[in-house]
Amino acid sequence: MLYLIGLGLGDAKDITVKGLEVIKRCSQVYLESYTSILTVGKEALEEFYGKELILADRETVEQEADAILKDAQICDVAFLVVGDPFGATTHSDLVLRAVKLGIPYRVIHNASILNAVGCCGLQLYNFGETVSVVCWTDTWKPESFFDKITKNRRNGMHTLCLLDIKVKEQSMENLVKGKKIYEPPWYMSVNQAAEQLLAIVQKRRLEGEEPEITEHTVCVGLARVGAENQKIASGTLQEMTTVVLGEPLHSLVVTGTLHPLEIDMLKLFAADKSVFEHC
Repeated sequence: MLYLIGLGLGDAKDITVKGLEVIKRCSQVYLESYTSILTVGKEALEEFYGKELILADRETVEQEADAILKDAQICDVAFLVVGDPFGATTHSDLVLRAVKLGIPYRVIHNASILNAVGCCGLQLYNFGETVSVVCWTDTWKPESFFDKITKNRRNGMHTLCLLDIKVKEQSMENLVKGKKIYEPPWYMSVNQAAEQLLAIVQKRRLEGEEPEITEHTVCVGLARVGAENQKIASGTLQEMTTVVLGEPLHSLVVTGTLHPLEIDMLKLFAADKSVFEHC
């Protein structure tokens, strides 16, 4: 049996009782380690779960899934995912592979940023398509996420922006040379995401367009949602470039049409209440 188990968003104790019971009886326990992180490391999880964990990076899950599934054919195997198991499409692929091989599977859900984002006071049914904001390089600066945010905003919907993370990534030089040397882990901050969005706003204006999203658009920055030290800050997109939210993981929400109740909630997290005078 293959079990896909959500770990929630905070620390080791966010596991459900049902999930913990399954982990304790599994022979192999894999920890997916590239789509998100908890506020504690592998060792803390092993101590609380009472099980040794096998780290599964992107390469393992996407290219060596057969090894995980081979174990699941002869014993109970747990595949642990920060948040909810279906927060990333890679995990759907793992299920499809298991079904093709005739391996039974079971999913044990948990909280994810997709529903926990409601902690900032915005109503979940007012959110449109979720987008991923990727980190730009000197030669690669995609803008597709901006267009999706614009579409949501025109429809009055909020946009949850999941910010880029890089775990076990190779530099272009090492990739070309075939050297398995990996860069240190890196996590995009709200500040960096806001700067990229503002850069697109400025570029569109130079091209003769007046973007739907401007430096005055109300946004919400979130950090370490679900942890005891979570932080939330509301303000303009311009203000998001300087807000200090600390350690990862960060998320950014670009608001659409705001309900009066949502405005009152966002004021709780605003340093400058006047931002909401014209909402």
